Amino acid sequence: MLNVTIAEAAQMLGRPLTAAETAMALQIFVFLLLEDYGNYWIHRLFHHSFLYKHIHYKHHEYTSPMGAAATYAHWAEVLVLGIPTLVGPAMVQCHVVTLWAWILLRQLEAIETHSGYDFPWSPTWLIPFYGGPRFHDYHHEVGGHSHCNFASIFTICDWLYGTDKGYYAKVAAEEKMKTPLGAFTRLV
Repeated sequence: MLNVTIAEAAQMLGRPLTAAETAMALQIFVFLLLEDYGNYWIHRLFHHSFLYKHIHYKHHEYTSPMGAAATYAHWAEVLVLGIPTLVGPAMVQCHVVTLWAWILLRQLEAIETHSGYDFPWSPTWLIPFYGGPRFHDYHHEVGGHSHCNFASIFTICDWLYGTDKGYYAKVAAEEKMKTPLGAFTRLV
């Protein structure tokens, strides 16, 4: 996946990518994976009764999606959930521009995920296993004691640990209702 993206970027630029550009793309890809894995477990931990009641509840005050809700959280949650975002840059000696690009990308992704809109022109559609707004909206929709859709970017951890089943059951039910037979069956 990443090689295709790098090759496509080079083609769009009309020149081969420099070693620095390739390193930046690879580092950000690793940062995405590390952040997603760490965020999954910390976010899941925040849904245990004590931490939810005293810290994470604030983020779930917004049950309807909007971009500003991405960063609306208790100070302790902001501090702790910032750790997975900084693990990658701390482990890899990256250029300061790579760090800035990563932080900007991460914040834009968080805002998009909480926006409530699945924009058809968003480049995130090109990313396999990307969760996005619909996936995360379900997490907020089912309420504060949600036990699903914890990952921040990809759906891989939710799939691996079985925390995506409720979401996909809902999607299947919605798809069934779109068919004439499904609509008829519901009326009966």
